[in-house]
Amino acid sequence: MSLSNRVAIVTGGSSGIGRSIAIEFAREGARVVVADLREVPRPGRNHDTDVTTPTVSEIEQIGGEGLFVQTDMAIDSQVINLIERTEEHFGALDILVNNAGIYIPGNSQELSMEDWQRVTNVNYRGLYVISKYSVELLKRSSAGRIINIASIQAFHGGGGPAYAAGKAGVVNLTRDMAVELGPHGITVNVVCPGYIETPIQDYWTPEQIEEFRANIPLRRLGKSRDIGRACVFLASSDAEWITGTALPIDGGALAKM
Repeated sequence: MSLSNRVAIVTGGSSGIGRSIAIEFAREGARVVVADLREVPRPGRNHDTDVTTPTVSEIEQIGGEGLFVQTDMAIDSQVINLIERTEEHFGALDILVNNAGIYIPGNSQELSMEDWQRVTNVNYRGLYVISKYSVELLKRSSAGRIINIASIQAFHGGGGPAYAAGKAGVVNLTRDMAVELGPHGITVNVVCPGYIETPIQDYWTPEQIEEFRANIPLRRLGKSRDIGRACVFLASSDAEWITGTALPIDGGALAKM
């Protein structure tokens, strides 16, 4: 298997995209630390309405090994605890997937400063903090990987002053860290999903979802597994000479914008 015996942290791993990444990593032989605010997956109104089994339970059912660590990515001490727990339990870290993210609707006049700060703390600052404190462990790996999850909204307006701007920051932070960590053999890449069928899309109405689907060149919405399999590739040895790259996975939506 392509990730045999490698140790991965997946933030926001209980639901949605993070859950799929964690499970796909386990299928490929990785031992996975699932970090999230809650262990039980969050069901959505439009998607994943019947998902109830914790991610680690799913990993164990397919013969993998997992560990859940409750973590608020906006609190530095909890992020550092996550890294320490990973080292204590598995003795190593090879792959860090920065997937945790939140979205609060609102434009510059509607979004409160408190909500702006919360989105920024989780989506951008928390990603920086865990990357910063994971580097020493990743340097010990023969295949160190950081995979950030941003959004195609990093490349256009309309996502609000916190979410879209933060995701754009993640794209450029990825490039900067790729330059810094390349000499240590650590690759840093960012995946930019389009519309993926997950609970984070609950603010869309069914009519808006259908309109969005109809405008995607491939005429379907994305599945979490679409992102999971791409992350398996970026984490594998097949991608050892790919770094500093932003990969849109959106069915062609960005090509039309």
